[in-house]
Amino acid sequence: MVEFRRDNNSIICILSGVLDATEHIDTSYTKLCDQKIQILGKDIKSWNTDFVILLFNSLKHISKNNITYSQLPKGMEKLLRLAFQTPYKENNNFQTKLSFLENVGNWGISIYRSAKKGTLFICDSLSALGRQFVKKAVYRRKDFWMVLADCGPKSISIVSLISFMVGLILAFVGAIQLKTFGAQIYVASLVTIGMTRIMGAIMTGVIMAGRTGASYAATIGTMQVNEELDALQTMGISGTEFLVLPRMNALLLSMPILILISDIMGILGGCFVCVVFWDIPLAEYIKYTINSFALTNFLVGVFHGIVFGLIIALCGCYFGVNCGRNADSVGTSTTNAVVYAIVWMIVMTGLLTVIFQMLGI
Repeated sequence: MVEFRRDNNSIICILSGVLDATEHIDTSYTKLCDQKIQILGKDIKSWNTDFVILLFNSLKHISKNNITYSQLPKGMEKLLRLAFQTPYKENNNFQTKLSFLENVGNWGISIYRSAKKGTLFICDSLSALGRQFVKKAVYRRKDFWMVLADCGPKSISIVSLISFMVGLILAFVGAIQLKTFGAQIYVASLVTIGMTRIMGAIMTGVIMAGRTGASYAATIGTMQVNEELDALQTMGISGTEFLVLPRMNALLLSMPILILISDIMGILGGCFVCVVFWDIPLAEYIKYTINSFALTNFLVGVFHGIVFGLIIALCGCYFGVNCGRNADSVGTSTTNAVVYAIVWMIVMTGLLTVIFQMLGI
């Protein structure tokens, strides 16, 4: 039972009997925030935390300095004192509607800050890469070999499978069109040029962005949540050199090898289609493959792969380092790392294609 009584300029709240969430509390006595209230216990038989929550919600507008306690059970008094430690604040969820120009301005400022942060991170990472060549970079060789094993040998199977299927699809689509002119044999040239020049690099880049870039963001993001990056900074260790540099090195080293494997598997996929479905002799397929293979096309593909590897490493590590402090932020950073890596790979593919075309390569 909860009973209120007025005593001069204060209010006495008398608690008695069985106290639970079914009690009704008359809030008309507690509307003024400057009132002094004495909570008095009298013949309390039992109580629970639900009643404490109910009482707190009724008195939360009152300052803790205006509340006194008398003859309450020790546990109830302790909970009430703890509940009133933090002043109550109204949760106003009103959002001021901004004008169109203000929205555009905020968007522009956000883009500028993001671009500035990203540029500084890229410069810092490339500086660490440069310091490595003069043996001034600090990171554990063990970490490099572990990351290299993860993004190199463990990626061969998935890269081989996807590249084989891409070569198979290229051969199917090309043969259907070339059959109209009776030139199915040139499918070998189509697959070889397409895989070695660009398709092998693009498919390897997309696979590594989803597999390795996401792994980088999740790993470093989890370290951010666990405050391990703060510990590195406290010890005076550069997080860029210790975490980003080994991952960049691993991808830059493994991407050319993975692209070579991708090219081979793509050509084998085209060979499978031509020999099994289009009755093209194996010797003829090999002959046209050798004739259409150009070292320039292969080197262009490898160069694309190196650029893609740098993009994947930078995106994965950037979003990991700038991750928030909760589990949801790790998931968001991982998603952003994959999306931004793929977008920037497509952008760089377009730019490099235009540049190589202008240079006649």
